[in-house]
Amino acid sequence: MNLFDKRIIAHFNYELILFILPLIILSNVLIGEISDMLAQKQYIYYFIAFMLFIVVLLLPIREMIDFIPIFYWIGIVLLLAVLLIGTSKLGATRWLHIPIINLTIQPSELIKPVFLLQMAFLIHKNPPPKNGYQIRDFAYMSFYILLPFFLIAAEPDLGTALVMLLVGYGILFIVGIQKEILMWIVGIIVVASPLLYTYGIKDYQKKRITDFLSEKPSYHVQQSIIAIGSGGILGKVEDEATQAQLKFLPIATSDFIFAYVVERYGFLGAIGLVTIYLLLISYLLLLNFTFRNDFLITVFASGVGLLIFFNMSVNILMVIGFAPVVGLPLPMFSYGGSSFINYIVIIAILENLLAFRFKVGYQYQKFF
Repeated sequence: MNLFDKRIIAHFNYELILFILPLIILSNVLIGEISDMLAQKQYIYYFIAFMLFIVVLLLPIREMIDFIPIFYWIGIVLLLAVLLIGTSKLGATRWLHIPIINLTIQPSELIKPVFLLQMAFLIHKNPPPKNGYQIRDFAYMSFYILLPFFLIAAEPDLGTALVMLLVGYGILFIVGIQKEILMWIVGIIVVASPLLYTYGIKDYQKKRITDFLSEKPSYHVQQSIIAIGSGGILGKVEDEATQAQLKFLPIATSDFIFAYVVERYGFLGAIGLVTIYLLLISYLLLLNFTFRNDFLITVFASGVGLLIFFNMSVNILMVIGFAPVVGLPLPMFSYGGSSFINYIVIIAILENLLAFRFKVGYQYQKFF
């Protein structure tokens, strides 16, 4: 009996994987230079991510399209549960404890792929008219964007919440909205920003903004800038990268790993890494033109591109002192399990939508 439909291999998007592999390989090399233990642990995350990639790739997502809202609302329930019974760490309540297996999950990470699928589902069911969405449709879709934004911001995790907000509205801008709506949004942002700063954020978040605006950056950023400056044009050999090796650079394997990239490989290495990201993001956004009649692909691919772009931009700007420190990891590059696995699952969903674009089903009964 045929256990695998060869059309999946034929329609699989290999270019997308070629953009991602250099990020994973270079990341593991750098993490290993700082901590062998963390590098070995990261291999476990790679294995879990690979297995989930295969499973998600073979799921009948297009046949299950009408069930996407159910998963979205499950994600919302989990975010509500965080506010009610969540586990706190370092002053933020972002995790749910699972007593039977004694593990914690972070719903704000889990909802990202579901959020992108929900946006794809909404636009797939209600494609934009020629002149873009009018205010009624825009308001309807805004509900699904703002709901997770407010729940995640209340944890508080303002960095993740803002990224989700920008991704959601970025998708609508790409798909098309009327110009009047854009003008209203700009006006609301201008009016609401002072109120949001005064009443909408916590004291420690205000301190991050104050540190960012002050003449002297915070200790973390100071050490990061020293590491970046010491890298020069071509960088240093491993033993001479003292900022990371001697533990002056904080969180060198995670939030501030970009600073270690520059310390090791210099300005040219930083440009190379950013170029890989920009090529990946551009490729994802260009899928809009290739599959412009398939809103499931175009919306989800645009969402993935925007998600990577905003996380990458905020992380790098934070590391070089041009943005407040908000704790957003470098996508598929910073050390950590939940973020990396989440991105690989998101890529797997996109590969699934691409591979199964010609015929719904692909005879799933042959391998399920």
